[in-house]
Amino acid sequence: MASQDWLEKDFYRTLEVSKDASEAEIKKSYRKLARKYHPDSNPGDTAAESRFKEISEAFSVLSDPEQREEYDQIRAMGAGGARFSAGGGGGQGFDDVFGGMFGGGAGRGGQQFTYQQGGATGFEDIFGMFGGGGAPRGPQAGRDIQASTTLDFETAVQGNTITLQTPSGNVKVKIPAGVSDGKRIKVRGKGEPSPNGGPQGDIILTVHVRKHPVFERDGDNLRVTLPVTFTEATLGATVEVPLLGGGTVKLKVQPGTPSGRVLRVKGRGVQTPKRVGDLLAEVQVVVPTHLSDDARAALEAFREVEPKENPRDDLMARARN
Repeated sequence: MASQDWLEKDFYRTLEVSKDASEAEIKKSYRKLARKYHPDSNPGDTAAESRFKEISEAFSVLSDPEQREEYDQIRAMGAGGARFSAGGGGGQGFDDVFGGMFGGGAGRGGQQFTYQQGGATGFEDIFGMFGGGGAPRGPQAGRDIQASTTLDFETAVQGNTITLQTPSGNVKVKIPAGVSDGKRIKVRGKGEPSPNGGPQGDIILTVHVRKHPVFERDGDNLRVTLPVTFTEATLGATVEVPLLGGGTVKLKVQPGTPSGRVLRVKGRGVQTPKRVGDLLAEVQVVVPTHLSDDARAALEAFREVEPKENPRDDLMARARN
């Protein structure tokens, strides 16, 4: 992306954060907006897709400390009145100065790409072109490629090797097990080549993860809602719980288990290099919607003999206090 674009675009406004927002605030706002405007959540909505690209572009700059500092400097220079324009006599314009230092590109094959200049190009070096001083520079690294890809939930949890289509060809990228939504993976030496004999740039891959219809992440744990019948919860039972990737595991529901209680299955969560999470099954007692005459009669008989405790007594007491 050219610096002319940086001058014209307000990335802080795009991410709905202030100019002094912390890294955590930027990341939190990005995740919220990315989920809202992600193409998977808005099929066929070109406006949402365009907004998602703007959000991803803004995050790729503001989440990188060096790029953010450079962006702030360029925006400050623009706000202060400094301008470079091409004169009628073929003078060097703003795009000519900065365009050679910051490139832009379009993605292929479903991935999205932007570029950043490799190396440590300082602001003082820009003004050195206009007569200012500056130490001679050695070979610079090639441009980094900013890319993004969307993974299904199971691939993100279990890990896999994917093929990334870049402007210069296909690159295989190993996705580590347990990668989370918004995670950035650096693929060293697969970016743009150096213009003057330096090292090749990197690919900075931002991962987006689709939601699963049954499971959701809770750190390194997996969560699932487990429906049980009234009698299973009251009298106790052994039930089957699905596992990510197929198969089931048997789980014992103790007598008198209420809705909302979380039952834990050790070692069946997300496996990362540091630890293995658990599967957390949250009990949801299902109330029957259709009763036979015999079932209704049995429940009415039970109501006559059930404990005469009011389950709302504690709720009322806490509300009064």
